[in-house]
Amino acid sequence: MTINLDARIPTGPIEQKWTKSKFDMKLVNPANKRKYKIIVIGSGLAGGAAAATLAELGYNVACFCFQDSPRRAHSIAAQGGINAAKNYQNDGDSVHRLFYDTVKGGDFRSREANVHRLAEESVNIIDQCVAQGVPFAREYGGTLANRSFGGAQVSRTFYARGQTGQQLLLGVYAGLSRQIQAGRVTMFPRTEMLDLVTVDGKAVGVVIRDLVTGAISSHAAHAVVLATGGYGNVFFLSTNAKGSNVTATYRAYKRGAGFANPCFTQIHPTCIPQSGDFQSKLTLMSESLRNDGRVWVPKAKADVGKRAADIGDDNRDYYLERKYPSYGNLCPRDIASRAAKEQCDDGRGVGPGGRGVYLDFRDAIKRDGQAKIAEKYGNLFEMYERITGDDPYKVPMRIYPAVHYTMGGLWVDYHLMSNVPGLFVAGEANFSDHGANRLGAAALMQGLADGYFILPYTMGNYLAGLGLGPAVSNTHAAFKDAERAVKTKLDTICAVDGKHSVDSFHRELGNIMWEKCGMARTKESLTEALEAIPKLRERFWKEVSVKGGQDSFNQTLEKAGRVADFLEFGEMMCKDALVREESCGGHFRVEHQADGEALRDDTNFCHAAVWEYQGDNNAPALNKEPLTFENVKLATRSYK
Repeated sequence: MTINLDARIPTGPIEQKWTKSKFDMKLVNPANKRKYKIIVIGSGLAGGAAAATLAELGYNVACFCFQDSPRRAHSIAAQGGINAAKNYQNDGDSVHRLFYDTVKGGDFRSREANVHRLAEESVNIIDQCVAQGVPFAREYGGTLANRSFGGAQVSRTFYARGQTGQQLLLGVYAGLSRQIQAGRVTMFPRTEMLDLVTVDGKAVGVVIRDLVTGAISSHAAHAVVLATGGYGNVFFLSTNAKGSNVTATYRAYKRGAGFANPCFTQIHPTCIPQSGDFQSKLTLMSESLRNDGRVWVPKAKADVGKRAADIGDDNRDYYLERKYPSYGNLCPRDIASRAAKEQCDDGRGVGPGGRGVYLDFRDAIKRDGQAKIAEKYGNLFEMYERITGDDPYKVPMRIYPAVHYTMGGLWVDYHLMSNVPGLFVAGEANFSDHGANRLGAAALMQGLADGYFILPYTMGNYLAGLGLGPAVSNTHAAFKDAERAVKTKLDTICAVDGKHSVDSFHRELGNIMWEKCGMARTKESLTEALEAIPKLRERFWKEVSVKGGQDSFNQTLEKAGRVADFLEFGEMMCKDALVREESCGGHFRVEHQADGEALRDDTNFCHAAVWEYQGDNNAPALNKEPLTFENVKLATRSYK
């Protein structure tokens, strides 16, 4: 079966597509909205904003999250800022420039219409968040402050020190709490979605496991929204929270939803280097630090062991400024990450194992004073000192690239609906806006645009087409079949009775993924990964140790189910990377480069690769959505 990849992109000039689309969409009158039920999985910026806004419109919403509170959603970890084309600095910004920068930053592998809509809605997001009381930084005169981020030559990033994600999430949570109190949102914390239920090809509900009691239950609705974040933890070590996983989107994939571009993963250049073999996650240092911090390594390998203060300017290689003079330290993440790896591979990396480069604030402190730097980045500096024991006001930070964000995700059309009718996907869980590389401060922008301003229109259009009938009951045979399948899988995991921990398998998978499908990938390394992962998966199902049963609180069982999905998903990710015989953005195939830069193949790979499930023992089928560029001319991406 070939899945339907009709993107439903509106006709007309790109500046008018969203306006035209909104007018053409069917509406649900206010009295009828209360007759519809919507399930939202995830309560971060995308899910929380969607749940709050849809409930505000009058729909009945059930929102599920595996944290104990929506306030703990991983969106809270975002640090540096959120983009918006307000042009407050009068420095040449515009909606079109934000659109252009985002398409270019994604290395021409995103859908133009979706990106332009994102740029349009960016200006509304800031107004919405200010009205909610989000404490954005302000200039002396009271106007909102901006700073620069990678891949842009203008200042368009709004921020709240290094806590932007936290402050935006609290704004979302306030709106969500209002609707919970009003009775229009029913919140289900400490629950995990383990299956999607479809009837006649449409998404009609989900199967949930209560993470405290272990109870399995079914929930029916007219539509389902997945806003469950990305899959970066397939690498084990990443900047993601330990609980972040692929399970919800992967289980939806196994129910027929196409998974697009899984090989597009982002390596963030500004992370604290790994400190030991038993570390469980990595810590992100905001990209905003590259506004004032200068990145360098010693010019001579003989100086690597010296203290930074003992290496003079003439002996420092400010390599980003040297290689990319137009953008310097603010070149995009994929380029900065590969450049750091290049220096370390050349033997000029600093710190333990030579896996680090300096991010130095010496010149900024001399120029602006320590108090000004502390005002901008104080909490980030404090966090760095707590973790490393080094004071970045006195010595340079050491940073190294780490897995951060994932641009791939479930395929969605212009309405944010997957190829499974009734299944909508928002935020990092979908593939649509960032192509092969996400620019900094664009994740928060997408999550809030999807939840606040796009889904409320497109959801109404879908529901209006259903008529006014009730949702399929959760007593339907499809729900009972899905519950049985979930319980069987959990029982199978519990029955293995092996000797090795879940984390040991996850760590081993992560090592394969990082070494074979990480910052640099080759046909040989990917082939090796595709041989190693099935063997590891076979061992997992024979040797994993999960104590206790499924009918109670069991965090080991939770992790085991997620790792089981990663063990399947990782193989699909490597297949996608192997098939894509080009380099673009975060997908760097060593065979396809020119002077160390990514070399795209627009003739053969200017498309979204959408994988279709064909059964547990069969290879997935590859479908392609062609990408057209009518407003931003295809060109070699250059930041020099």
